Amino acid sequence: MKKNELVRAKILLVEDEDTMAIGLEFNLSEEGYEVIRAADGKKALEYIDSDTYDLVILDIMLPYYDGFEIAEILRQKDPQIPILMLTARGDIKDRIKGFETGADDYLIKPFHLDELLLRVQGMLRRKSWYKETTTRTPVIHFGKNEINFENLTCQAGDKKFQLTPQEALLLRYLIDHKGKIISRQELLKNVWNVKSDIETRTVDNFIAHLRKYFEQDPSHPVYIRSVRGAGYMFSDESS
Repeated sequence: MKKNELVRAKILLVEDEDTMAIGLEFNLSEEGYEVIRAADGKKALEYIDSDTYDLVILDIMLPYYDGFEIAEILRQKDPQIPILMLTARGDIKDRIKGFETGADDYLIKPFHLDELLLRVQGMLRRKSWYKETTTRTPVIHFGKNEINFENLTCQAGDKKFQLTPQEALLLRYLIDHKGKIISRQELLKNVWNVKSDIETRTVDNFIAHLRKYFEQDPSHPVYIRSVRGAGYMFSDESS
């Protein structure tokens, strides 16, 4: 996504703390984004029902509905919209829960404004990349697996299910770099848009999820392979 396309993006900001919300709304508007603010979970759902957005910045601790509940509802409407969760909770379990309920990125309060702006820009660029690559090949098959990257629905043999956005981004990145060894650091940077010095178990946990979905024997994967000491590699060859 080019810079002039980034600044036209419409952002839904869901934050109940006035001081935080006013500052974020001002600074995001200064960057050229159109910002709509909701001060509680109920208002956020009203806005989600009545309009579409390029990105949602979502606090977790909110009146009426918390951020996890809103993320799940939002994902039912739009599987691809980027969601950045803001929270004072730093526990790894909360971060994993955020990813599993549909968050694309996770920022712990207090944070630096520049970091948030970089996260927003990175998420919008990833959304653009994902949209472009999905438009070219929206449905991909390998083995007995079929993945629709537009609505995130999948079929693996007789099983039907839906991926989370982070699972879809990770799988799509691996597929688009088929046959290439991808390091954990590259995945953290290009899929999660985070520094590579955070815990690498995040990547490993999501790889484990994908293997459970698509590998006949997850303990001996043939599509999403490990390369010892280097990272992961996707291959559509089952032998």
